[in-house]
Amino acid sequence: MSAPSRRPEIRRRRTRAEKITKLRKGLAAASSASNDKDKDRLTAKLHRVGLVSPGNPLVKSA
Repeated sequence: MSAPSRRPEIRRRRTRAEKITKLRKGLAAASSASNDKDKDRLTAKLHRVGLVSPGNPLVKSA
């Protein structure tokens, strides 16, 4: 594969990684503040993003 054909794939991966990082930080903040509504919302979002990606889960289930 040439570089121009890989650029969109690399951009998608980088954007997705940034989104996951942002959601995980928000989840950590919501967990420490014990805000159940935000915690549930962010957990659901991470779960939906994780359904697309095989492998390790994005959210550790208790």
